[in-house]
Amino acid sequence: MQEANTGTEKKTLRDRIPRPTKLVYSLGTAVDMWGLWLYPSVAFAVFNMYLGVEPWLVGLAITLIRIWDAIIDPIMGWLSDNLRSRYGRRRPFILIAGILSGLFLPILFLISPSWVNMKFLGISVVFWYMIASTMFYYPMVSAFTVPYYSLGTEMTPDYEERTSIMSYRSMTQKVSELGNFYALRFTNLAWFLVPGTAQKNTLLGMQVYTAILGIVMAVIGIIIFFRVKERYYEKIVVKVTKKISIMSGLWETLKCKPFRQIVVMGGAFTLGTSMVGSLGYYATVFYVAGGDRILGDNWQFWMGIAFMIGGLIGVPVHAALAHRIGKREAAVIACLIGIVGYGGSWFLYTPAIIWLQTISSGLMGMAAASLWMLHSAIGADIMDYDELNTGMRREGSFTACGSYILKLGNSLGYYFSGLILTWSGFTWSLKVQSPETIFWIRSSLASLPIAGLIVAIIFVLRVPLTKQKSEEIRRQLEARRGTV
Repeated sequence: MQEANTGTEKKTLRDRIPRPTKLVYSLGTAVDMWGLWLYPSVAFAVFNMYLGVEPWLVGLAITLIRIWDAIIDPIMGWLSDNLRSRYGRRRPFILIAGILSGLFLPILFLISPSWVNMKFLGISVVFWYMIASTMFYYPMVSAFTVPYYSLGTEMTPDYEERTSIMSYRSMTQKVSELGNFYALRFTNLAWFLVPGTAQKNTLLGMQVYTAILGIVMAVIGIIIFFRVKERYYEKIVVKVTKKISIMSGLWETLKCKPFRQIVVMGGAFTLGTSMVGSLGYYATVFYVAGGDRILGDNWQFWMGIAFMIGGLIGVPVHAALAHRIGKREAAVIACLIGIVGYGGSWFLYTPAIIWLQTISSGLMGMAAASLWMLHSAIGADIMDYDELNTGMRREGSFTACGSYILKLGNSLGYYFSGLILTWSGFTWSLKVQSPETIFWIRSSLASLPIAGLIVAIIFVLRVPLTKQKSEEIRRQLEARRGTV
């Protein structure tokens, strides 16, 4: 439903998507957040602090998962790009994988505490279960997320409307991300407290919690399948019968220079900031809360609330900034806000005034939500750039490759967190950690993300796709193959 485009040839092209469609599409972020990111966000609390697995092993398990992702994500992108069906190439994956990933989510925590002292090859059986269960489960989530994010990039050819779609998705993501922050507080409910003790059954709490979230995930997959259509499929994709080779597709994707630049930007941000999910949690529990884990878990929830509010404020602000000054420049501002938030954690994470840490978390949430919204909006423009040069729509290949790099950066961040905890002398059975341990946790949290954000600023400014350049690419594409 392209608006009037008469008059001068250079008149801005608009192609808006109905608000209900954007809202329904954005629901899929819950499957991504709970299917992929809930596990690493609670892994240290469940497997280290509750079960006693060494932190470096927990971090290693999370990182090794990405080696499997290196195989799975490109395959899902390739399959999605090449599928031809009466329901399109993305929606069948979204339906089936959405249901399966929801039903099987609890399997990640179906473990017995008695396994902790059992060894295989000299390592706790719990570690091997972490590897096996995630290798079984994550392909289901990948089969949803890669087609889902690919679908978002092809909902409209409009430069501005792409930012709008990604802003809806990012704001909904902030709400669904609250589910990750609430997870440990859910395990504090009276149902999971061990009678006669001040301890809680964290493992049972997570099993119940993931069963509830899994049902919601399955329903979301069904809703998106019936309510969101594939716009490019019938007018462009279905006419192409030649299959895209998986190796050539990945090679051509990586040959795209703007894509490499945006991937480095996202990877640097992810690697630097992913330690907040683990080191930030330890700083809250063992420094701010003085080792009181229940108090720390409760404050972790309020940190999540602040993170969500920051994101809900930041996304529309940065969407407006992108409209006025450009997507790249708005991304730089988001990174600067992140630098203030992460650097400020040194001062704002304090037992003297516990709630001050929520300010830091709010700034982190504002930076993260805004940056990922702009990252996706720029990525959609890059796919037009690629179509102009290759003549193919390969959203699946771009999404798979970009997703893998970002997930790898995230997992490496958790792995380094585990190493830092080990090097700092952290002991899971101690309520009060040594001053040296607390110092290394706090200093790493305040400094390492800043390095990643500086790299992100450098590379996002190198992306050559301005608004004028992107609209010119759209005109050339529509002159070549018509509108969609």
